Amino acid sequence: MDKVIKQLTEMKIGKVLEQEPLANHTTMKIGGPADLFIVPSSVENIEKTMQVIKEHAIPWRAIGRGSNLLVSDGGIEGAVLKLGRGLDHIEMNGTEIKAGAGVSLVSLSVQISKKGYAGLEFASGIPGSVGGAVYMNAGAHGSDMSEILKEAHVLFEDGSLAWLSKEEMEFSYRTSVLQKKRPGIVLEAVFQLTEGDKTEIVARMQDNKNYRKDTQPYNLPCAGSIFRNPLPHHAGKLVENAGLKGHSIGGAQISPMHGNFIVNTGNGSAADVQALIQHVKDTVYDKFEVEMETEVEIIGRK
Repeated sequence: MDKVIKQLTEMKIGKVLEQEPLANHTTMKIGGPADLFIVPSSVENIEKTMQVIKEHAIPWRAIGRGSNLLVSDGGIEGAVLKLGRGLDHIEMNGTEIKAGAGVSLVSLSVQISKKGYAGLEFASGIPGSVGGAVYMNAGAHGSDMSEILKEAHVLFEDGSLAWLSKEEMEFSYRTSVLQKKRPGIVLEAVFQLTEGDKTEIVARMQDNKNYRKDTQPYNLPCAGSIFRNPLPHHAGKLVENAGLKGHSIGGAQISPMHGNFIVNTGNGSAADVQALIQHVKDTVYDKFEVEMETEVEIIGRK
């Protein structure tokens, strides 16, 4: 790994760290170290980084702001690429918006609203980045990324790059083609919005923000929704009806505010969270014969 670090450092691709705790880079504040932690400073430097990773056959994955992510206590083998600074550009061409993967969804939605453009109001309270949101088709309040995406700039596992149209992204509920069928990461995204009344747009955003503040526990470290809604049921309601709100294992607790959120009360581990997830799955199935599937992505060493 020393040779790889030296090579990347000499190439000046950005920040390169060894054994960096992922707890510092996830919204749940949980996660062991990455063997190699890289923050590329541009799209071009991501390409250079991938060339080195391929040359040395290093396993890798990318993260954004670390929401919707649970990293194991054993950390991550190989390299983790954090898409943040250097990939936080925003270009506006009328109602067509191009944004880098590292752009905060909240920040983007605020900037868009000030221009009087509609379509991103649903994202005003989602604590993630553009790249991760497109990758998993993030959504809320009856809308999602598939409603506004025009195309996405994708880096695939083999190091190749391509722009994929909305149709090629093959969006469905909280998934895209990039998760299994064509593994890759989003570097940039182009959104097609519409002109609207600025006052109405800002009001809708504030309503969405207030709803999240009143019903979801973002005052404590969490990863967002833990389970997908097993339609026609709602995950949070199933957990609540099973009597599990407030239930704890170690430092992980099912939020008393919302049954589909697990919070880190201060000293939680990934093992605590995973044990709590399994307890929810078992209990809900025993009571209602409904299988719960996780929405949060669980990664890292076993």
